[in-house]
Amino acid sequence: MKFFISFLLMALLSFVTCLYLPWWSIAIVCFIIAAAIYQKPGIAFLCGLLALFALWAGLSWWISTQNEHLLAHKISELILKKDSPESLIAVTGAIGGLTGAFGALTGSLFRRVFASKAV
Repeated sequence: MKFFISFLLMALLSFVTCLYLPWWSIAIVCFIIAAAIYQKPGIAFLCGLLALFALWAGLSWWISTQNEHLLAHKISELILKKDSPESLIAVTGAIGGLTGAFGALTGSLFRRVFASKAV
């Protein structure tokens, strides 16, 4: 249940945060949620990875379909050296996912350090 709640909170709050703050604020959101809702570091990493991968890949797919993948075709040829909007969407999701995953891992380890000092 913690995993599902963390997953939803990370995705929803990251979406709202990115409307007003820079893209890297997703790491701060995942850090705070992972520190507030304790999970083992590996589980927190996985939760941040999946939540932000789903968010960024979903948003990039939705934005790309609005213009029939015209920009995605051109950018994928520039960056990936092949015409594959799907690969570009996957790379975009991976960047967001890894950013969220490392933010969540840091939050989980941060909580673990301060919880052990309190004992």
